Amino acid sequence: MTLNFAHRGSLTEAPENTLPAFQQALVHGAKAIELDVQLTKDNYLVVCHDHKLSRFNPSANQRIIDVTLEELKQIDVSAPFGDNFSAVTIPTLDEVLEDCPNDIFLNIEIKNIPVIYNKIEERLIHCLSEHNRFNNIVISSFDHVALKNIQTVVPSVPLGMLFYYRILNPWEYAKQSGLNITSIHPNHVYTDQHFIEQCHANGYQVYPFTVNKKERYHELVSYGVDGVFSNNPEIFSQTKA
Repeated sequence: MTLNFAHRGSLTEAPENTLPAFQQALVHGAKAIELDVQLTKDNYLVVCHDHKLSRFNPSANQRIIDVTLEELKQIDVSAPFGDNFSAVTIPTLDEVLEDCPNDIFLNIEIKNIPVIYNKIEERLIHCLSEHNRFNNIVISSFDHVALKNIQTVVPSVPLGMLFYYRILNPWEYAKQSGLNITSIHPNHVYTDQHFIEQCHANGYQVYPFTVNKKERYHELVSYGVDGVFSNNPEIFSQTKA
Protein backbone atom coordinates (compact mmCIF):
# COMPACT_ATOMS: atom_id res chain seq x y z
CA MET A 1 0.00 0.00 0.00
CA THR A 2 1.30 3.44 -0.94
CA LEU A 3 0.49 5.89 1.87
CA ASN A 4 1.14 9.54 1.07
CA PHE A 5 1.36 12.28 3.70
CA ALA A 6 -0.02 15.80 3.41
CA HIS A 7 3.12 17.66 4.42
CA ARG A 8 2.15 20.16 7.17
CA GLY A 9 -1.41 19.78 5.91
CA SER A 10 -2.44 21.32 2.61
CA LEU A 11 0.10 24.13 2.92
CA THR A 12 -0.44 25.59 -0.54
CA GLU A 13 -4.07 26.29 0.32
CA ALA A 14 -3.95 27.33 3.99
CA PRO A 15 -1.33 28.42 6.53
CA GLU A 16 0.89 25.40 7.12
CA ASN A 17 0.62 23.29 10.26
CA THR A 18 -2.67 24.97 11.23
CA LEU A 19 -6.14 23.56 11.70
CA PRO A 20 -7.36 25.01 8.35
CA ALA A 21 -4.42 23.32 6.56
CA PHE A 22 -5.18 19.96 8.13
CA GLN A 23 -8.89 20.33 7.46
CA GLN A 24 -8.20 21.16 3.81
CA ALA A 25 -6.01 18.07 3.49
CA LEU A 26 -8.92 15.99 4.75
CA VAL A 27 -11.20 17.64 2.19
CA HIS A 28 -8.85 16.29 -0.47
CA GLY A 29 -9.19 12.81 0.99
CA ALA A 30 -5.73 12.60 2.55
CA LYS A 31 -5.28 9.47 4.64
CA ALA A 32 -2.05 10.61 6.31
CA ILE A 33 -0.76 13.95 7.62
CA GLU A 34 2.70 15.10 8.67
CA LEU A 35 3.09 17.76 11.37
CA ASP A 36 5.86 19.23 13.51
CA VAL A 37 5.94 19.79 17.28
CA GLN A 38 7.88 22.19 19.46
CA LEU A 39 7.60 23.55 23.01
CA THR A 40 6.64 27.03 24.14
CA LYS A 41 8.36 28.81 27.01
CA ASP A 42 5.69 27.48 29.37
CA ASN A 43 6.05 23.93 28.00
CA TYR A 44 3.00 23.59 25.78
CA LEU A 45 3.33 21.37 22.73
CA VAL A 46 2.55 23.43 19.65
CA VAL A 47 2.47 22.49 15.99
CA CYS A 48 4.94 24.51 13.93
CA HIS A 49 7.90 23.86 11.64
CA ASP A 50 10.00 27.02 12.00
CA HIS A 51 11.63 28.01 15.29
CA LYS A 52 10.67 31.61 14.57
CA LEU A 53 7.38 32.85 13.08
CA SER A 54 8.80 35.69 10.98
CA ARG A 55 8.17 33.77 7.74
CA PHE A 56 4.44 33.93 8.49
CA ASN A 57 4.32 37.29 10.28
CA PRO A 58 7.24 39.72 9.77
CA SER A 59 6.65 41.33 13.16
CA ALA A 60 6.97 38.00 14.98
CA ASN A 61 10.71 37.56 15.35
CA GLN A 62 10.72 35.67 18.65
CA ARG A 63 11.58 32.02 18.95
CA ILE A 64 8.80 29.69 20.01
CA ILE A 65 10.87 28.56 22.98
CA ASP A 66 10.97 32.19 24.21
CA VAL A 67 7.22 32.91 24.21
CA THR A 68 4.32 31.56 26.25
CA LEU A 69 1.33 29.88 24.66
CA GLU A 70 -0.78 32.92 25.46
CA GLU A 71 1.71 35.16 23.67
CA LEU A 72 1.92 32.76 20.74
CA LYS A 73 -1.85 32.77 20.36
CA GLN A 74 -1.72 36.53 19.75
CA ILE A 75 0.26 36.02 16.54
CA ASP A 76 -1.66 35.76 13.27
CA VAL A 77 0.14 33.44 10.81
CA SER A 78 -2.30 33.88 7.92
CA ALA A 79 -0.55 36.83 6.23
CA PRO A 80 0.88 34.83 3.27
CA PHE A 81 -2.69 33.98 2.21
CA GLY A 82 -4.00 37.55 2.12
CA ASP A 83 -7.74 37.93 2.54
CA ASN A 84 -8.46 34.21 2.26
CA PHE A 85 -7.68 33.68 5.95
CA SER A 86 -7.52 35.88 9.02
CA ALA A 87 -6.70 35.42 12.70
CA VAL A 88 -5.20 31.95 12.17
CA THR A 89 -2.88 30.96 14.99
CA ILE A 90 -0.44 28.16 15.71
CA PRO A 91 -2.42 25.25 17.22
CA THR A 92 -1.48 23.13 20.17
CA LEU A 93 -1.03 19.43 19.56
CA ASP A 94 -4.04 18.90 21.82
CA GLU A 95 -6.17 20.96 19.43
CA VAL A 96 -4.96 19.02 16.41
CA LEU A 97 -5.59 15.63 18.02
CA GLU A 98 -9.07 16.72 19.03
CA ASP A 99 -9.79 17.84 15.47
CA CYS A 100 -8.15 15.01 13.50
CA PRO A 101 -10.06 11.72 13.06
CA ASN A 102 -8.40 8.63 14.55
CA ASP A 103 -8.35 6.86 11.20
CA ILE A 104 -5.92 9.45 9.80
CA PHE A 105 -2.32 8.26 10.03
CA LEU A 106 -0.18 10.92 11.72
CA ASN A 107 3.54 11.47 11.35
CA ILE A 108 4.54 13.61 14.33
CA GLU A 109 7.99 15.10 13.85
CA ILE A 110 9.92 16.38 16.85
CA LYS A 111 11.66 19.60 15.72
CA ASN A 112 14.58 19.30 18.09
CA ILE A 113 17.25 20.94 15.93
CA PRO A 114 18.69 23.61 16.24
CA VAL A 115 16.81 24.11 19.52
CA ILE A 116 16.95 21.19 21.94
CA TYR A 117 13.70 21.11 23.91
CA ASN A 118 14.08 19.74 27.42
CA LYS A 119 11.78 16.74 27.99
CA ILE A 120 9.75 17.32 24.83
CA GLU A 121 9.62 13.56 24.39
CA GLU A 122 7.96 13.01 27.76
CA ARG A 123 5.44 15.75 27.07
CA LEU A 124 4.64 14.27 23.66
CA ILE A 125 4.06 10.82 25.16
CA HIS A 126 1.85 12.34 27.85
CA CYS A 127 -0.22 14.20 25.23
CA LEU A 128 -0.67 11.09 23.11
CA SER A 129 -1.65 9.13 26.20
CA GLU A 130 -4.23 11.75 27.17
CA HIS A 131 -5.81 11.39 23.73
CA ASN A 132 -5.35 7.60 23.55
CA ARG A 133 -3.56 8.15 20.23
CA PHE A 134 -0.80 5.56 20.07
CA ASN A 135 -2.42 3.77 17.14
CA ASN A 136 -2.02 4.96 13.56
CA ILE A 137 1.01 7.14 14.25
CA VAL A 138 4.75 7.31 13.75
CA ILE A 139 7.06 9.65 15.65
CA SER A 140 9.96 10.92 13.58
CA SER A 141 12.91 13.24 13.99
CA PHE A 142 16.27 14.23 12.56
CA ASP A 143 17.36 14.08 16.21
CA HIS A 144 17.86 10.37 16.71
CA VAL A 145 18.58 10.87 20.41
CA ALA A 146 15.01 12.18 20.71
CA LEU A 147 13.80 8.94 19.15
CA LYS A 148 15.80 6.99 21.74
CA ASN A 149 14.22 9.07 24.50
CA ILE A 150 10.75 8.28 23.13
CA GLN A 151 11.51 4.57 23.05
CA THR A 152 12.78 4.67 26.63
CA VAL A 153 9.33 5.83 27.76
CA VAL A 154 7.17 3.79 25.37
CA PRO A 155 9.20 0.96 23.78
CA SER A 156 6.47 -0.08 21.37
CA VAL A 157 5.79 3.26 19.66
CA PRO A 158 6.70 3.24 15.93
CA LEU A 159 9.64 5.48 15.08
CA GLY A 160 10.62 7.10 11.79
CA MET A 161 14.28 7.99 11.24
CA LEU A 162 14.79 11.17 9.21
CA PHE A 163 17.87 11.75 7.05
CA TYR A 164 18.60 14.97 5.17
CA TYR A 165 22.06 14.21 3.77
CA ARG A 166 23.30 10.98 2.28
CA ILE A 167 25.05 8.65 4.68
CA LEU A 168 26.56 5.25 4.04
CA ASN A 169 23.99 2.45 4.34
CA PRO A 170 21.40 4.20 6.52
CA TRP A 171 19.46 0.95 6.80
CA GLU A 172 22.45 -0.55 8.62
CA TYR A 173 22.72 2.51 10.85
CA ALA A 174 19.03 2.16 11.71
CA LYS A 175 19.49 -1.52 12.50
CA GLN A 176 22.52 -0.89 14.71
CA SER A 177 20.78 1.93 16.59
CA GLY A 178 18.75 -0.53 18.64
CA LEU A 179 15.65 1.59 18.10
CA ASN A 180 12.18 0.45 17.10
CA ILE A 181 12.53 2.01 13.65
CA THR A 182 9.63 1.13 11.37
CA SER A 183 10.36 3.59 8.56
CA ILE A 184 13.21 5.57 7.06
CA HIS A 185 12.44 9.08 5.79
CA PRO A 186 15.15 10.24 3.35
CA ASN A 187 15.48 13.32 1.19
CA HIS A 188 13.92 12.27 -2.10
CA VAL A 189 16.82 13.64 -4.19
CA TYR A 190 19.01 10.61 -3.44
CA THR A 191 16.25 8.02 -3.01
CA ASP A 192 16.59 5.45 -5.77
CA GLN A 193 15.54 1.86 -6.33
CA HIS A 194 18.62 0.41 -4.61
CA PHE A 195 17.99 2.56 -1.53
CA ILE A 196 14.38 1.40 -1.32
CA GLU A 197 15.23 -2.26 -1.89
CA GLN A 198 17.92 -2.23 0.80
CA CYS A 199 15.58 -0.60 3.31
CA HIS A 200 12.88 -3.16 2.53
CA ALA A 201 15.36 -6.00 2.86
CA ASN A 202 16.11 -4.79 6.37
CA GLY A 203 12.45 -4.45 7.31
CA TYR A 204 11.97 -0.69 6.91
CA GLN A 205 9.34 1.22 4.98
CA VAL A 206 10.53 4.22 2.98
CA TYR A 207 8.82 7.63 2.94
CA PRO A 208 10.89 10.27 1.11
CA PHE A 209 10.37 14.01 1.48
CA THR A 210 9.27 16.35 -0.10
CA VAL A 211 7.93 15.04 -3.41
CA ASN A 212 5.84 17.64 -5.24
CA LYS A 213 6.26 16.74 -8.92
CA LYS A 214 3.99 13.99 -10.19
CA GLU A 215 6.65 12.64 -12.54
CA ARG A 216 9.06 12.13 -9.63
CA TYR A 217 6.30 10.59 -7.52
CA HIS A 218 5.43 8.02 -10.20
CA GLU A 219 9.12 7.22 -10.60
CA LEU A 220 9.44 6.51 -6.88
CA VAL A 221 6.27 4.40 -6.96
CA SER A 222 7.81 2.35 -9.77
CA TYR A 223 10.79 1.73 -7.46
CA GLY A 224 8.44 0.35 -4.79
CA VAL A 225 8.33 3.30 -2.37
CA ASP A 226 5.84 2.96 0.50
CA GLY A 227 4.68 6.56 0.25
CA VAL A 228 5.93 10.13 0.20
CA PHE A 229 5.55 13.44 1.97
CA SER A 230 4.10 16.00 -0.42
CA ASN A 231 2.72 19.54 -0.64
CA ASN A 232 0.80 18.62 -3.80
CA PRO A 233 -2.85 17.59 -3.28
CA GLU A 234 -2.70 15.58 -6.50
CA ILE A 235 -0.11 13.41 -4.77
CA PHE A 236 -1.01 13.35 -1.08
CA SER A 237 -4.65 12.57 -1.81
CA GLN A 238 -3.62 9.33 -3.55
CA THR A 239 -3.52 6.10 -1.57
CA LYS A 240 -2.93 2.91 -3.50
CA ALA A 241 -3.60 -0.62 -2.28
